[in-house]
Amino acid sequence: MTGRKAELAANLAQVEERISTACAAAGRKRDDVTLIVVTKTYPASDVRLLYELGVRQVAENRDQDAAPKAAACADLPDLRWHFVGQLQTNKVRSVVTYADLVQSVDRDRLVTALSAAAVKAEREVGCLIQVALDAESGARGDRGGTAPDGIEQLAGLVADAPGLRLDGLMTVAPLAGEYAGRERAAFERLMDLSTDLRRAHPAANMVSAGMSADLEEAVAAGATHVRVGTAVLGVRPRLG
Repeated sequence: MTGRKAELAANLAQVEERISTACAAAGRKRDDVTLIVVTKTYPASDVRLLYELGVRQVAENRDQDAAPKAAACADLPDLRWHFVGQLQTNKVRSVVTYADLVQSVDRDRLVTALSAAAVKAEREVGCLIQVALDAESGARGDRGGTAPDGIEQLAGLVADAPGLRLDGLMTVAPLAGEYAGRERAAFERLMDLSTDLRRAHPAANMVSAGMSADLEEAVAAGATHVRVGTAVLGVRPRLG
């Protein structure tokens, strides 16, 4: 095993232990929580090593990095790519060629663009509504996401859009507002919003929440997916 592969294996084992311990504490089965490894700023070679170590779901937040990386790993069967960053409509045509799921759907115009591109590419793309728990009514968050009162309308658009599949909700723990520093409360609020969503869309049961620093709080609240980067890959290099 190469030095880098051994490093990734050790980090993955530690993250796995954290998730397993959090599941046990919450009375949940380990299989209830899916790990998505966020590989942004790291090379395709790391994705291939992660794949060899059993990782099947990875995430990126910038198309200019993700597209060539996905192409370099196109031979890996059953590897699923998640797009988790704020997505501009001019990047949509590229993103739908590789992303199995876009976790950052937060406005009508993006839904329209994703639908048109997915139909043209003859693909079905899963969508999560990104929820900004720090956003005022009718507004978007500083890091993207719709205010909670925008979920219902946006979800309806996604559910009715050709080429798209409504899979659930995503959030990032807010840095401001009433949930700042209260990750567990923020994720519990997201779970309440998920319950509301599933009344109208029962299959939209995915809840993506929690990252390297707060995955335990997300698991305790009921998240189905956690997005972990630094704890697996290491501290990211500064971008120029």
